[in-house]
Amino acid sequence: MMLTDSTQRFIFDSTDMRGERVQLDASLQEAFAPHAYPEIIRVLLGELATTAVLLSTTLKFEGKMTLQARSTGPISLLMVECTDERTFRGVARWSDEKLLPSDKNLYSLLENGQLVITIDPTQGKRYQGIVPLDGADLATCFSRYFEQSEQLPTKLWLTCDGNKAAGFLLQALPSQKETDPAARAERWEHLTVLAETLKSEEMLELPTEELLHRLYHEEDVRLFDSESVKYHCNCSRERTGSALITVDPVDIQEILEEQGQVDMDCQFCNTRYTFTEADISKLMGADETRH
Repeated sequence: MMLTDSTQRFIFDSTDMRGERVQLDASLQEAFAPHAYPEIIRVLLGELATTAVLLSTTLKFEGKMTLQARSTGPISLLMVECTDERTFRGVARWSDEKLLPSDKNLYSLLENGQLVITIDPTQGKRYQGIVPLDGADLATCFSRYFEQSEQLPTKLWLTCDGNKAAGFLLQALPSQKETDPAARAERWEHLTVLAETLKSEEMLELPTEELLHRLYHEEDVRLFDSESVKYHCNCSRERTGSALITVDPVDIQEILEEQGQVDMDCQFCNTRYTFTEADISKLMGADETRH
């Protein structure tokens, strides 16, 4: 049985090139379930989640990676968090008044926007990179980002139908088997041109083995075992309480006087955490003890 929520790596044995294929199905629908997203939001958030999984296999880190786009356009926020354990969660914010069903242009949807990649490793320094949102779609923006950075040549293809999403990535590795620059460039061009023929339905539906055979049946391709991808929100009452005690005590007191309790909702999964005055006093006391 085909594992549809998965990522799968492959390499071209005769040259220094590798690739990755991601498919998201049930995991993506779980991420969408708590929210009434319009279709264009589902498409873009699905593509961003796919990108996050692809990058998590490419950038090699232990910890958490966040892709966050903010703009002054109809979509004010797109954000996906992904871990090295191939779990992800995502959220979007938009204006119903500005969002037109016919508008599919990335620049107008995310006007004056930029996307920030943040890697928070379990150990080591935090890293941030900025992806200009100046392409026709997210795949183009990320491919340009890799072209203009000092990273290895990398290209992405993304698709999402609002329920399922898929991604395909090719990357040129440091030269070992093929050291002639002209030959490497020619091989890279050949492999990427073939990948450009991918159709959305093929990316969404075909098993990786069949997909690679259609594209590269004349190449020596080695396919590795797939890894499962899951939706997971790591919010908890403890984390929410830690965030609550950073709020101005005056504001907390006003809410308690008006409502008798403080309700805090997770922006990713919409889980609500309720804190009474006694709960907050206990939290504040624990915080003072730690200090």
